[in-house]
Amino acid sequence: MKDNLKERFPIVDEYGNVTGAATRGECHNGSKLLHPVVHLHVFNSRGEVYLQKRPEWKDIQPGKWDTAVGGHMDYGETPEEALRREVSEELGITDFEPERIGKYVFESARERELVYVNSTTYDGEIHPSEQELDGGRFWTIDEIRDAIGKEKLTPNFESEFQKFFL
Repeated sequence: MKDNLKERFPIVDEYGNVTGAATRGECHNGSKLLHPVVHLHVFNSRGEVYLQKRPEWKDIQPGKWDTAVGGHMDYGETPEEALRREVSEELGITDFEPERIGKYVFESARERELVYVNSTTYDGEIHPSEQELDGGRFWTIDEIRDAIGKEKLTPNFESEFQKFFL
């Protein structure tokens, strides 16, 4: 499997206003076109955090552990619609109540994203997508702290989790 580099994303300003459109390939080629993404941090009632394992075929951060759900907004979609779609696609969860935590601009060597950060507490069944993920599991906060800086977690997850949850 492979990411669709021709998939169209909205281009936004730092407030989330749509200013244009570009392909995934254009957004991830170092152009730094700002495009929106949604993240959901899934906690269970014991305070553990679910992380997904990114497949080796992903064009960004293959094989690393990442936020439970992370996905690009489709052109014309609201952050709330994108979040519900991505959570259903990636984890098979439809019965959750998201809490908006904040938003920020994440920049790496290849891209810039306007990240809408959400969290939820969820103790139901999780069914990670076999097409999009290499599985996932709940981590303790101590396990996450121990893994930070050791190339196991995505840099985006590390900085976001430290900013909002540690």
